[in-house]
Amino acid sequence: MPRETRPDRDATKREYVETEDKVIDHDSWNYSLPKLPRASALSLGDIRGVLPFDGVRNPSARSNTSHKVFLTYRTPANDWKPKVGIAESAAEAATGLEAVMSREIYDVTFQPLTVHYRDEDNVRRSYTHDLKITFRNGYKRLIFVRNEESLEKPRTQRQINAIVAATPKHAANDMIVVNANDYTRQRRDNLMRMHHFVFQPDAEADEALWETALSVKSFYYMRDLFPHAPVSTPRAFAACYRLIARGALRANLDHVLWEHSRIEVAA
Repeated sequence: MPRETRPDRDATKREYVETEDKVIDHDSWNYSLPKLPRASALSLGDIRGVLPFDGVRNPSARSNTSHKVFLTYRTPANDWKPKVGIAESAAEAATGLEAVMSREIYDVTFQPLTVHYRDEDNVRRSYTHDLKITFRNGYKRLIFVRNEESLEKPRTQRQINAIVAATPKHAANDMIVVNANDYTRQRRDNLMRMHHFVFQPDAEADEALWETALSVKSFYYMRDLFPHAPVSTPRAFAACYRLIARGALRANLDHVLWEHSRIEVAA
């Protein structure tokens, strides 16, 4: 008598898993960010009271390698009205904000112009400059932001030379290269907060804290100034940020900038 046959359990298993069904545990073994399919650039609508982004290229398309940053900033060129800026990396955004806070700067533009050049393999390529700053005396400067690993490659230097050669002379007086590694995560965070406080001015608190810093014979931490300043601690704290942004006080921006930070009067 033939035995009753049972269906093979493995035969009922799926031989593949649909992409949307895959679950990758990024907490226990795959520590890198999941790679997502490319998405088109974000298009911002009108924002009441805010000037629109006016760069020649919108760099906000989704990327697995760069951190896109949207921000608002103010410059004398726009009568201090807030304006949208879009940066292709956090270091690029921090470089722009640091320039915005300088009293010598008249205007800052993100993604200001695109140039076309031929690389060392004679392939025609395009490049959009990261930033353009205009000083109050009219001097214009383009800024090339790139991480240190890339800057150390001879190929990158040849690319920079080709970009400089392809950039029209009337576009800017010069171009400088900024090492993105100089903008550590903590430095970027500090610059973001400095930018916030700079555009929340309090001249009375700034003057009071500056006079306190000059009159107190010795202080080591930021908090050492607070008992001597004739303003509330929150106002004194914000004033410290503004004075550091102005260059009147000095602190290590690669460390957390708070009341326990070591600060000193700049020479």
